[in-house]
Amino acid sequence: MRSHLVTPSPLGELTLVAEDGALVGCLMALPDRDPADGGLGEAAEPGSADPVLGATATQLGEYFAGERTEFDLPVAPRGDAFQRKVWALLREIPYGQTRSYGQLARVLGDVNLSQAVGWANGRNPISIIVPCHRVIGADGSLVGYAGGLDRKRFLLSLEEPSADEAHRLF
Repeated sequence: MRSHLVTPSPLGELTLVAEDGALVGCLMALPDRDPADGGLGEAAEPGSADPVLGATATQLGEYFAGERTEFDLPVAPRGDAFQRKVWALLREIPYGQTRSYGQLARVLGDVNLSQAVGWANGRNPISIIVPCHRVIGADGSLVGYAGGLDRKRFLLSLEEPSADEAHRLF
């Protein structure tokens, strides 16, 4: 059974979608896309939300408040085998770090897969939690983000360590 919850965020409303005890979507409102496309299931009430939706909303709030660097949620993104491999790699990129499409392609065993990695990255149905925003161009540029480059810039900036934190790392 599928259900959804709309929750506020600094990026605008996020539509969270759960099915069979796992998160299957974290969708941003975009001018050219309606998150309602594709069947979100029953609307959940914020106070009585599906446990996965409630936990997701709470953890996203902690993330945006700078209190959470990892998500502890059951996720089940729907996609083909290659997409799921790419999305699993995205979850391995640590908070505050980035990888290039080429680096991910090399991990998959073929540097020529960079474009395919980009294609899969752009179709990630669980934004933020499956951190596709942490993938950048080979030259360090902010390229491509389904949610828009302003949102990508915001998320990467949110994850930058403060000067005090960076000092403690060395």
